[in-house]
Amino acid sequence: MNPTDLSVMALGGATVLYAIAMVAYAIRLARVADEKVAARAAAAVPVGAGGPATPSTSGGEAPAASSRGARSAKAAGIARSSTLVGAVLHGVGLAARGIDAGHVPWSNMYEYTISGSFFAVVAFLVLQRRRDVAYLGAGVTGMATISLGLALTVLYKDVDTLPPALQSYWLIIHVSIATIVTGIFAVSFVVSALQLMRDSRDGGSRWTGDRMRWLDAVPAASSLEALSFRLNAVGFVLWTFTVMAGAIWAEHAWGRYWGWDPKEVWSFVIWVLYAAYLHARTTQGWAGRRSAWLAIAGFTALIMNFTVVNLFFQGLHTYAGS
Repeated sequence: MNPTDLSVMALGGATVLYAIAMVAYAIRLARVADEKVAARAAAAVPVGAGGPATPSTSGGEAPAASSRGARSAKAAGIARSSTLVGAVLHGVGLAARGIDAGHVPWSNMYEYTISGSFFAVVAFLVLQRRRDVAYLGAGVTGMATISLGLALTVLYKDVDTLPPALQSYWLIIHVSIATIVTGIFAVSFVVSALQLMRDSRDGGSRWTGDRMRWLDAVPAASSLEALSFRLNAVGFVLWTFTVMAGAIWAEHAWGRYWGWDPKEVWSFVIWVLYAAYLHARTTQGWAGRRSAWLAIAGFTALIMNFTVVNLFFQGLHTYAGS
């Protein structure tokens, strides 16, 4: 088996495992929400003073709760193991692609997609070691599934030699940080989306009724906002380094630090949006929904920079869309 076949097979296996994990995480969310609803219902039932417990509360509710807890734990175990094994296969596929290409796998849209989605899953796994963020699992593994699926079916490109502009050690420095920060911003995007949905549910929005009961398993909107802020703060520092490293690389490759190339412009737009988010969140009191929408706008600009700019704008970075 050659490295190309190994890479494609490993990435295909990772896609399947991420899809399984996405379903398992979604089932866990539903089970945990059911447990919380049942617990609130049980607490709301008045107990007669000194009277005996009714059969439904003494003999039926506890086994039902135990059964729900067991199913939730089983779904969580499947989700964690599928995500972990999927990440291992993902890493193998990424490494095999690099070996086959003879350089780091960050030279085109296909390679950047498989790299960025890998770092999103890794960021989620690292975060999960520090706190219980299983409620993010369905969103993160869902994005990884879609990303790998598109990469393998739409964006795939055979190994090719690097363009002269990319034959530099700055490819490792600049693009590695860009892929890592893309993963962090992707996780933050999931957090901000959940924050908006949870805030709408807490506010009594009709569209988050019984169909969105799984949101009961998600932390309060304020907790999600705090987590999003921490992730975006780390991501912003790394993106600042990405823009600076790109400018230095541009001077080495093209003799100027900044030339208003479409890719450079959009990288700056992303920096401005996240800078505005951090500034507004810390000094102007833009807490709540407004900060979440600003964070989502930043990630949307990031996706547009990767897709629309790469595919439809001509510039010195045109090779990135190949």
